Amino acid sequence: MLAKLRSMAVLGIDAFEVAIEADICEMMPGFTIVGLPDGAVRESRERVLSAVKNCGFEFPARKITINMAPADVKKEGSAFDLPIALGLLVASQQLTIDSPSDYIITGELSLDGTVKRVKGMLSMAVTAREMGVKGMIVPKGNAREAAVAEGVAIYPVGTLNEAVDFLEGTRTITPYVTDLKELFNRSRTYSVDFMDVKGQEHIKRALLVAAAGGHNILMVGPPGSGKTMLARRLPTILPDLSLDEALETTKIHSVAGTLDPSIPLLAVRPYRSPHHTVSDAGLIGGGSYPRPGEVSLSHHGVLFLDELPEFNKNVLENLRQPLEDGRVTISRAAMSLSYPARFMLAAALNPCPCGFHTDPRHQCTCREEQIRKYMAKISGPLFDRIDIHTEVPALTYEELTQKQPGRDSAAMRGEVIAARAIQTERFRPYKNIFCNAHMESRHIRKYCELDSTSKELLRMAIEKLGLSARAYDRILKVARTAADLEQSGGIKAAHISEAIQYRSMDRKLWAGGG
Repeated sequence: MLAKLRSMAVLGIDAFEVAIEADICEMMPGFTIVGLPDGAVRESRERVLSAVKNCGFEFPARKITINMAPADVKKEGSAFDLPIALGLLVASQQLTIDSPSDYIITGELSLDGTVKRVKGMLSMAVTAREMGVKGMIVPKGNAREAAVAEGVAIYPVGTLNEAVDFLEGTRTITPYVTDLKELFNRSRTYSVDFMDVKGQEHIKRALLVAAAGGHNILMVGPPGSGKTMLARRLPTILPDLSLDEALETTKIHSVAGTLDPSIPLLAVRPYRSPHHTVSDAGLIGGGSYPRPGEVSLSHHGVLFLDELPEFNKNVLENLRQPLEDGRVTISRAAMSLSYPARFMLAAALNPCPCGFHTDPRHQCTCREEQIRKYMAKISGPLFDRIDIHTEVPALTYEELTQKQPGRDSAAMRGEVIAARAIQTERFRPYKNIFCNAHMESRHIRKYCELDSTSKELLRMAIEKLGLSARAYDRILKVARTAADLEQSGGIKAAHISEAIQYRSMDRKLWAGGG
């Protein structure tokens, strides 16, 4: 007898329907799964066999064939265990389902028949909602996550027996419902705040400008100066995530398996800080079956790279595509996947290998040649994509002992939101430009016009300070953001002066370093 059930798989961050066909015939006993299954899917034979027996059902001693359609797309993961088991029970006439096409069924099975949570459930629920299915039968551990996709009934089950009883009509399961807006608002809190940071007011200003314009930022300073502490608080001053942004970000984390079961919706901007030993696939994404990397996990948030020169140079070079396009494309012989990767890059490094080149309280032991070689580990094209770079000095005793708290993140975020509102209106005619950092040359010419005083100041900076030609556009972008923070329609000399200060490391880092 043949049975057909519906399930889903994830490709990239989106889901697609998979038809599970179970056929049992009078031939030599065997269990075959076809339809490009990966190792985890092929191993489901053993899990399904044990789960069926341990839940009190008879496992057919006949030829069993499971087909997963479409057959030309690779299937991976353990989410097909439950629909395969139910398909076997229907095909062996141990279970009768009146309308098997009404439900999308997913779930991993333990050997005792317990249904365990799976990855990518939010993507599946969103797709099921778009398809207009009656409901989804999902693991209890995925119920909160699936219910975020309002518009589709979510029926959580804890065991194979519960799923059988529900489909037979002998058990009633109330659809899991969540108040999405209430959940979204309740989860929109950060555990850190800028008021905890003592001193470093000029660095806070640089981070404020970076957040207001979406600019990438580089912080250079000795160990213990607070670079990591400052970077960790950068997401707290970015505008709140919209609901659409939160759903997209949550889908990425769900597919990657990094979503906390107790937090079904990410309502705060992600902050990712990978170690400098991270591989190409770990940072950018990839693998034999591609997975999102750190750049995608920081989508709509901040990617912080500490000790930047310690990263493998090939890994850093791979950052250029996502920084430029806001997406990562991973190509394999059988497929090509794209993951969103629109993030702010915050990077930090020491001024020299020992770290104390700019610290007046410690003696630097590095030779000039060592310093140049250390800085040259960062390529020009990558450095060119960082709009703001600033020095972070070591804290003084007076700063460390001050009791008055600094500005809090809420006040800084208010300024950022006001500046972003100006940019949203400015770039409304353009499809892929959302803030000043995304401007290209034609937009800079249109929106960054200078008066005679500002032009002269910029000319002097280029000629006398030795700033590179590539710094010219970056200065104009940052100056435009500084003007937006002051609600100024035009760029003034003070804005140009501030932007020039944020390029002061240009000649220091690259003098003789390439």
